[in-house]
Amino acid sequence: MLKKERQALILREVNLHNKVLHADLSRQLQVSEDTIRRDLQELSEEGKLVKVRGGALSKSFHVYSYKESEIYKYAEKTTIARKAVTLLSDGMLVLISGGTTNLEVARILPPELQVTFYTCSLPTALQLAEHPNSDTIFVGGRISKNAKISTGGQVVTTLRDIRPDLCLMGTNSLDASLGLTDSDWEVVEVKKTMIQVSDQVAVLSISDKLQSTQKIRVCGIDEVDYLITELSPDEPILAPYHQAGLKLL
Repeated sequence: MLKKERQALILREVNLHNKVLHADLSRQLQVSEDTIRRDLQELSEEGKLVKVRGGALSKSFHVYSYKESEIYKYAEKTTIARKAVTLLSDGMLVLISGGTTNLEVARILPPELQVTFYTCSLPTALQLAEHPNSDTIFVGGRISKNAKISTGGQVVTTLRDIRPDLCLMGTNSLDASLGLTDSDWEVVEVKKTMIQVSDQVAVLSISDKLQSTQKIRVCGIDEVDYLITELSPDEPILAPYHQAGLKLL
């Protein structure tokens, strides 16, 4: 595989899953970790990703302004956000996770909407705070440097004291058999609790993330009520999720 092809695959993985590790890329691409380190260094110097210890983060994961060119699959995420907004109505209590798709949800909320949002995501909270009629409650704790969300026992305890009508959950990977998975244990613990306390759960995912898995399980597919993608619900790739009983938007 040529270096250009390998680096294109690395960029796709980091933009798709937000975070990649040297060891995982080395196994996937069948090259040494030293080769991966050099690739990540070059891509970082070109401004295409953020190099961190042990791997790299998507550049869009650190975007606080809405530059379409810096957000992976921006058009698709906007489509998903518009669908997600249709689930919201006045008086609801909504738990919303982080990620660029949920940031887009927060950005396009109808100005007249009156919803109370709880979130552990600092970027999402800052965007929601701009809304004129909805209230935002940030569930504070130690901020994950990678995910920019608050984590830890205090966060989990606080979440267990609320009963949201709906959870809007961003995803790293989703598989019709294995469910929702992620790569960061502390983030997984928060996501697990968000799902457990919510009356209904809507997973927001670009179709690229479907039928993919990470190493840590968040929840089974039976714990999800809605799957929101950029696709039409009758697309063949969504058939396994429909068969599993999910409502497709």
